[in-house]
Amino acid sequence: MGILSQLSIIHLLWAAMVFGQYEDYDFEDEYDEEPNRQHPYYFNPNTQAEVPRFPFPVQCTRECFCPPAFPLSMYCDHRKLKTIPNIPSHVQQLYLQNNDIEAVPAGPFTNVTFLREINLSHNKIKFHMIDHGVFAKLSNLVQLHLQHNELEEFPFPLPSSLERLLLGFNKISRLSGNALEGLPNITMLDLCNNFLDDSVLKGKPFSNMKNLMQLNLCNNKLQTMPPDLPSSLMYLSLENNSISSIPENYFNRLPKIIALRMSHNNLQNIPHNTFNLPNLLELNLGHNKLKQVFYIPRSLQHLYIEDNDIEIINVTLMCPSIDPMNTNQLTYIRVDQNKLTIPISTYAFFCFPHIRTIYYGEQNGNVNKSTQLRTPVFRRFLTPEEYDEVEDDHETHNHETEEVHEAEENYFHPYF
Repeated sequence: MGILSQLSIIHLLWAAMVFGQYEDYDFEDEYDEEPNRQHPYYFNPNTQAEVPRFPFPVQCTRECFCPPAFPLSMYCDHRKLKTIPNIPSHVQQLYLQNNDIEAVPAGPFTNVTFLREINLSHNKIKFHMIDHGVFAKLSNLVQLHLQHNELEEFPFPLPSSLERLLLGFNKISRLSGNALEGLPNITMLDLCNNFLDDSVLKGKPFSNMKNLMQLNLCNNKLQTMPPDLPSSLMYLSLENNSISSIPENYFNRLPKIIALRMSHNNLQNIPHNTFNLPNLLELNLGHNKLKQVFYIPRSLQHLYIEDNDIEIINVTLMCPSIDPMNTNQLTYIRVDQNKLTIPISTYAFFCFPHIRTIYYGEQNGNVNKSTQLRTPVFRRFLTPEEYDEVEDDHETHNHETEEVHEAEENYFHPYF
């Protein structure tokens, strides 16, 4: 009996231990989550995350940071660097913005073959301090940021693979004859805030860029429209120049234009059918010297003609005929800071059945006095949500300053 009693006790203890194991295991833990659900990655500088396997060793330059989640990217920005560090051969995205770099030598790029994006914006780079051909040999480079530097000349040669080139906020006043040749894949070129004038564009540098979709030339010294732009162009930014006229048939060869921005120029008279463009959605001619309106294409949705010398809005000029089967799409007009004394004729609502907002604001009655029409903003057919959105937009307009208009936000965002 003693032996059997001992065996019984051992059996009970073993059963309790086994039961305890299952009791501690929460089965619900396994089924609470969705199948194959992946947890988000949270970077913790105190832990070493597992780096995905690559067919080559992953390295990172000592001065920079290579996130485990993005092992093909190297971040060297905001580090007060004066020189470009050596770049591991596997890197595809290189971020060197906001440093004190003055030169781009060939050395650091010697073994680089996979680079697709380089950001060297907000540095102190001069044209003659870029080693000749340093970018041209990067056969996979798609995007190059060089804005906010001290370039006096267009950086060339460049690789034919390049698609987006940002050169805004430099001192570029020269374009060598062949500077833009051999760039068949360029879709976006930003040259805003430089020193380009008409003489620089006489050679028609953009004519062979058959895939160019966006061209930013705002804040330069142009007095005439840039010649021979490619027919592929969709977005054109020419704000803050000194352009006084648009040739009558200028846009005939640019049928794909979607957005045109020419505010802050010296435009006075615009030929009636200048903007007869089938795809135009946004037209900004604010802050010019226009005295009358012009034909509005049926596709146009937003029209900005504020701060001009317009005394009356002749709706018939804007809309010479009504086609119920092909109505005008205009929804917003901004006409403040003109010389209007009466609101726009109600005929406008027959021509533009989709119009929702006309922003009158203050009008310039004479040199020393401004007048205000009965209502600063006319709205109709707005849901409460749309009304709040429009109200927010106009509050923003009222608080904008000239400095804001001249800042980077004023021209097209590079990624459209």
